[in-house]
Amino acid sequence: MSWEKLGLIFEPDKSLYWQQSHAQNPFPVPLTEHIFRVFFAARDSSNTSRTGYFDLDMRDPMAVKHYSKEPLLDVGDLGAFDDNGAMPHSILKTGEQYMLYYTGWSKGVSVPFTFYIGAASASSLDGPFTRVSKAPVLGRNYYDPFLTAAPYVVAVDNYYVMFYISGINWEKDDKGNIKHYYTIKTAFSPDKINWSPNPQITIPFGADEYAIARPVLFSDKGRYELWFSYRGGANTYRLGVALSTDLMNWKREDIDMEVSADKNEWDSQMICYAHPFIYNNQRFMLYNGNAYGAAGVGLARLNVD
Repeated sequence: MSWEKLGLIFEPDKSLYWQQSHAQNPFPVPLTEHIFRVFFAARDSSNTSRTGYFDLDMRDPMAVKHYSKEPLLDVGDLGAFDDNGAMPHSILKTGEQYMLYYTGWSKGVSVPFTFYIGAASASSLDGPFTRVSKAPVLGRNYYDPFLTAAPYVVAVDNYYVMFYISGINWEKDDKGNIKHYYTIKTAFSPDKINWSPNPQITIPFGADEYAIARPVLFSDKGRYELWFSYRGGANTYRLGVALSTDLMNWKREDIDMEVSADKNEWDSQMICYAHPFIYNNQRFMLYNGNAYGAAGVGLARLNVD
């Protein structure tokens, strides 16, 4: 897959307390033929994340955007699993309700952070979203003893599938530096709330890798694509994809989109957290760059050979 970068299309509004940096993990929900509502996570001056959106008109993607001035999902109560961040990852519409699945962050003691999966609902994409529980819908469990995060939920027949990040280990070196290991797993639910995790790892680590993040399921021309970001020795993310016809067996590939050669560009160090979508029979991609999306959201278009 060869992609053409079209530019930075949205930057956080630093006049808002909750948008001091980042527009991380963007994902689009179609509103009309031409307009997509793009949900993202912004950070305040304390590095705490909250959920917002901007509206992307694909007829003029570089135009000034309409965007939320207040968070659609704020942080949780003091001491809750999400009291230091609420980062959106996917929305599932059932009937007249929208279910938002998100990562809830809290600060750690022996490790830098913990995060688990929460859910919130709304009757409109305008929000606000209300938590279905103050507890995670998928937290620590027998198969995920450390971390769960980045839930991407889809309906399959009469049940629901969640692709998510599972923390499988923490390590401390002889200098006291702490390193996390996580990759993608799946869970299943009959009702969107109660989840049964699958113990099998969906995407194994490649050589020198320790983090495989932000799964996104995309279906195109009779096959499934599971998009993700991975990092290893270089410690900066790149994009990967795995292909399947049955959601069970996956063949991994890389994506032909490199960091910008100009060191002053916003994506000169990192390409991450991509979400593909179709507009006007063409494939596009939302993605983040350096520092996990500190500058905002970029747009790219697939080159057709």
